[in-house]
Amino acid sequence: MKIVLASGSPRRRELLSMLGAEFEVIPAKGEEKTEAGLTPAETVVSLAKAKAEEVAFSCGDALVIAADTVVSIDGDILGKPASHEEAAEMLCRLSGRTHEVYTGLCIRCGGKTLCGFEETMVRFKALEPSEIESYAKTDEPMDKAGAYGIQGKAAVFVESINGDFYNVMGLPLCRLDEMLKQMGVRLI
Repeated sequence: MKIVLASGSPRRRELLSMLGAEFEVIPAKGEEKTEAGLTPAETVVSLAKAKAEEVAFSCGDALVIAADTVVSIDGDILGKPASHEEAAEMLCRLSGRTHEVYTGLCIRCGGKTLCGFEETMVRFKALEPSEIESYAKTDEPMDKAGAYGIQGKAAVFVESINGDFYNVMGLPLCRLDEMLKQMGVRLI
């Protein structure tokens, strides 16, 4: 069975490769739009579903895996920062606090669609202004929800984690495996 990852994320590609899956990468190109008033969980599921539908349209009977990740704090969704200044603002909000990371998953195969999400709680240590400024000036936070990558330099900001570590990287492998099994697919 042909497997397609509907994401250009190098982290998602790396994580799916860890499972030994052979797959093709066809990133969704559509604009990421959601309805107002959705919860963070509903938002990521909606975005993942839109990506899966877009890519599945051109992939025939392939199994399409799509995902979307956001960080949420105080009910606000923090996506990817648009500037280094916005990255610093996001990191200030996360400093010394616990936030949620949500990843929505959508799998499409043969006309069947299965969607779900994973939530992980992450607590940051209290960050010094110099740490925030130094990290925000790098390119690392620029393509990541919440302006940080747990697998990079920001790993030293993480005081504790409750939930799936891989969810924070953008692809909750345990949830993905369970969903694939529901679709009759076993990677391991």
